[in-house]
Order: sequence, then structure tokens, then C-alpha cells
Amino acid sequence: MSGCVYVVDDDEVVRESLEALLLAHGHGVVACATAADFLARFDPAAAGCILLDVQMPGMDGLALLETLGLRRQGVPVVMMTAHGDVPMAARAMRAGAADFVEKPFAAEALLAGLADAMARRSRPGPGAETGPAPIDPAVRARFDGLTPREREVLERMVEGLPNKRIASRLAIAAGTVKAHVQAILAKLEACSRTEATVIAEQRGLLGPRLALAA
Repeated sequence: MSGCVYVVDDDEVVRESLEALLLAHGHGVVACATAADFLARFDPAAAGCILLDVQMPGMDGLALLETLGLRRQGVPVVMMTAHGDVPMAARAMRAGAADFVEKPFAAEALLAGLADAMARRSRPGPGAETGPAPIDPAVRARFDGLTPREREVLERMVEGLPNKRIASRLAIAAGTVKAHVQAILAKLEACSRTEATVIAEQRGLLGPRLALAA
């Protein structure tokens, strides 16, 4: 076990379910209902990872993530939401999230994501900032299989643009954009536009200029 997992979610059923799952797999758990509760109890020296819901009353999960980034705590954060979209995923990854998962998620997938986030935090050493994950050669190979036009479309997907606006921006037909999006999802082995965005942002596949995207 590599430190406690802080579970931050205003849904009591979700908190209790995640706490039971994590305890059963040997993790220490601190469950919090609000961002304020979390900030009052948070100990970065003892934290292994934060599992953070996006939509909460008061300070929401994205605002809390950005607050943690400003404080340079260096603890990996896995965002979770039942209402994910591309701009939300892009904002989370730019703010330093280690991963972004959509509810409902499989227990095995969540545990694997937490283990990966915690392992990546342990490599730089305590207090280090969390940066983009090292690019897996298999992920890089899939990305390298994109055509130049597909990469242009992916960049605009990460900006959160719908197909019609991408078509206008690139001066191509909306039907062509739709075909490119489907090809991108297939090549990156992503199930949705949001997942493709997370892959691109998390792994730094599109380069540093992407961080300037609004």
C-alpha cells in the first residue's frame, strides 16, 4: 500500500461503496463529502492518491483540483464523473489530473487506474509535481498511426469543438470530420471522444502547444 486514498464525493452511497472496495484491496481510506471537509483533513505526506468527484456542492472537483495544483501538493488525482464531456476532461488533464473516469466504472478498471497513478507518483519522489504520464510505446504507436489530418481533428476535439465547428475550422465537410473522429477512436482504442481526449492530454501526445488550447 502506498498511502491513503482520499475519496471525495458528496454521494454517500458512492463513498461507502468505494471505501468498501478500497479497504478490501488493502488501501487506507479517508472519505470526505465536500471539498471543505477534504481540505480540513488532507495530509499530503500520508496521501497516496485522491479519487475526486467532479460535481459537488460548494467548491466542485475541478476547482479543488486546480487549488491543489496551485499548492503544488504533487499527489495524483483521479477524477470521476457521471456527466463527463470533452472540455471537462481537457480541463481536468491540464490541471494535472492523473486520470479521468466516467461513472459507472468497473471496479477492476478503477483499481488499475489508482495503482498506476500511485506508482507514477512514487517515481519522482515525495512532494514532486505530477506531470504527464510516460508515453507507453503501444500508445505512441497507436498515435503515430494517425494521419496528419486526423491529428488536426484530434487537436480540435481536445479543444471541445463539435464536429460542425471542426469542419468549419478545417474547411472540410462535417461528414468527413465524423469519419475522421471514428478513425481516431478506433486507432487510439478509445470508446468515446472524452476517452480520446484523456489519452491525448494525459500522455502529452500532441505536444506542449496543446496546453494553450482554450
